[in-house]
Amino acid sequence: MGPLEIVLVLIVGIIAFGPGKLPSMARNLGKGITAFKRATMDLTTQVSKEFEELEREEAESQDEKPKGAAKKQSSTEVQVTNDSDTAEEHASSDGSR
Repeated sequence: MGPLEIVLVLIVGIIAFGPGKLPSMARNLGKGITAFKRATMDLTTQVSKEFEELEREEAESQDEKPKGAAKKQSSTEVQVTNDSDTAEEHASSDGSR
């Protein structure tokens, strides 16, 4: 807003509300703006903390995935080995009958 616009708003305010109410209205407007800024900052801080927590959890889960993948791979290898041993046992038991 330029200086001319501010003067125009003040003149309209004085005409509409009178010179007695204008200072109290400006004070209440200032308090409202301050409360709005505070609420906005609180919300921004809270959202930032949530995002940081989610990023931290994702990083921890990604660190754990390679370990879990290695465990799954080794259990699969054991299972394959057990299946081949079982197949050999079936083959030898079928031949002995």
